[in-house]
Amino acid sequence: MKLKIISILLVAAFWACNTSKQETKKLLLPVIGEKKLAGVDGKDTIYHTVQSFSFVNQYHDTVSEKTIENKIYVADFFFATCQSICPKMSSQLVHVQNAFKSDKNVLILSHTVNPSNDSVEVLNGYAQIYGAAKNKWHLLTGNKKEIYDMARYSYLVNALEDDGTAEGFLHSELFILVDAQKRIRGMYDGTDSVAVLKLISDIKLLKQE
Repeated sequence: MKLKIISILLVAAFWACNTSKQETKKLLLPVIGEKKLAGVDGKDTIYHTVQSFSFVNQYHDTVSEKTIENKIYVADFFFATCQSICPKMSSQLVHVQNAFKSDKNVLILSHTVNPSNDSVEVLNGYAQIYGAAKNKWHLLTGNKKEIYDMARYSYLVNALEDDGTAEGFLHSELFILVDAQKRIRGMYDGTDSVAVLKLISDIKLLKQE
C-alpha cells in the first residue's frame, strides 16, 4: 500500500512539474491581438495571426507566407525617401540582422508604404546602403492597398497616405515580432536603441518556446 501511494505521489509530482513547465513556456512572451475561445468546452484559444500575403523583394523574388513558414521574423514599414524616422529604424534593424545573421530561422520583412516610388531597383539600392543580407532582410513592395491592409489588419499598426505631413506618408515606428505560428508576440519602438535591445532579447527568448 505504501509503495502504491508513493508511486501515485511521484506521478502527481511529475505531472504538476510538467504542467508548470508548459505554463511557463506559454507565458514567456504575450500574444498580442484579439483572442477567441473555441472548442466544445470553450477552453481552446484562437489567437490573432498574420494573414496570407505575397509581395516582391529587392531581388525580384516573391516573398509570401511560405517564406516565413516556421520562422520568427520582425516586420516594419518604411519608405525609401523618408528622412525622418526611417533612417533611424533601418539603422536599428542592422543591429537585429547582425544579432541573428547566421540564424536561418530569423528574418526581417520591411514593407514600403510608397510602392509607386519604391520599385525593386529603388529597394535594392536602399538595401545596399544598410547592408541588408539576401534571404535574411527582405525589403518588400507590391499592391499599395494590400500593404496598407497588412499593416492595419495583420500587424495592427498604422500606414497612411496623404496625412498632411511634409513627406506625405504616415507609418508606424514599431517593429513587430512574429512567431513561427504567425502570432504577434511583441511591439517595439524602432527608433529607440534600448527597445531594440529588448527586441533582440525577446527573439532569443521566443526561440526557447
